Amino acid sequence: MIINADLHIHSHYSAATSPRMDLPTLATEASKKGIPLLGTGDCLHPRWLQGIRELEESAGIFYFHPEGKGKNTNTNFVLTVEVEDTRRVHHLLIVPSISKAEELYESFRAYSRDIDSDGRPSLRLSGAEIAERARDAEALIGPCHAFTPWTALYAYHNSLKECYGDMVGYVSFVELGLSADSSYADRIGELRNLTFLTNSDAHSPYPIRLAREFNRFQVEDVSFDELKAAIKRERGRKPVLNVGFPPQEGKYNESACIRCYKHYSLNEAITRRWRCGCGGLIKKGVRDRVNELADCDGAHPKHRPPYLHLIPLAEVIGLAVHKSPGSKAVQKLWEALLAEFGSEVTVLIDASMDSIKGAHFDSNSDDRIRVLGAIRAFRESKIRILPGGGGKYGVIELKTGASEESQERVQETMVGHEPGREQLSLLDF
Repeated sequence: MIINADLHIHSHYSAATSPRMDLPTLATEASKKGIPLLGTGDCLHPRWLQGIRELEESAGIFYFHPEGKGKNTNTNFVLTVEVEDTRRVHHLLIVPSISKAEELYESFRAYSRDIDSDGRPSLRLSGAEIAERARDAEALIGPCHAFTPWTALYAYHNSLKECYGDMVGYVSFVELGLSADSSYADRIGELRNLTFLTNSDAHSPYPIRLAREFNRFQVEDVSFDELKAAIKRERGRKPVLNVGFPPQEGKYNESACIRCYKHYSLNEAITRRWRCGCGGLIKKGVRDRVNELADCDGAHPKHRPPYLHLIPLAEVIGLAVHKSPGSKAVQKLWEALLAEFGSEVTVLIDASMDSIKGAHFDSNSDDRIRVLGAIRAFRESKIRILPGGGGKYGVIELKTGASEESQERVQETMVGHEPGREQLSLLDF
């Protein structure tokens, strides 16, 4: 069977998160997105874990059953948590059971001041020490958003070995983050044997945040052991697709000032000693960091699944009708498409273009035509991106033209394209 999974999110017990990040809301919204397996996030937080404990559990998977007849979210949860080490590197742990989460809590509690107050605790432990405790609890571990210039593996280390020491062999995955994709990460030789994960790191349940990146796995059933086997690529279980932002849309793709967002080449930034003319700090972008670390040509290993570049459906609709993704007009169109096709993933990936073209999802014919055109443009790679940097997202354009001023910085992005691979149809997955 094939399942879609977003394994890195946060509850309302983490800092800077929406109060709506509760289990019922997450289950409902994940179902709308087409994500049957969701990481719980924050599973070391005592109060969040207590709520998870009340769910029905089987083989390390927790099932949400909403109240009321006829309601079915089709959402399952697996225990996950993000923790921060002494170097500010963030690590994702995927945990097999409540008892193992409790073991980790007891193991970490003496090294954390905020484990009872913050769903994403800071630990006075190294990456190697955290990995050792993850191994003892039979949990999977890997670095979160590994390339971003804050709280990431390659922000503070030049290699996995520097971070994880003698435990480096236990690391089984790398989470790429919004500003990187497989074509970036496979230029670094030490990552080539690891599975790449693409997760949302969502802090709110809104359609443009939850499952904005996700993974597609081939498994026999939905269980912790099957998920573990898929991540470790054992017994025929494996990832078959990574879905995520075009890396240029990420907030830290290019080196840029964190105050005024002016972009700089690496040489310019070094010459200026990483200070912008406005006085702000120039933050090194993911693209430049990967270029520093690259030690191979980026050809993908045979086990690497395709990487499909997508943005959330609400953003696609917003681009089409020239309105904010959170506007009532966009929300109405989004809900109409979901009513017609069942989930966002179906609209963006699985439904044929003919079936979308034949749908009667809105009475406003002009908006309907624009939305259909936007979906087709995305599927046919007719988008342009002004790259992000310095903490500001990139800008996606559907039009083929661009102003003379922006032409120098706008880059064509082939959706689903990677060096050495033919362009792939969305229907291939």
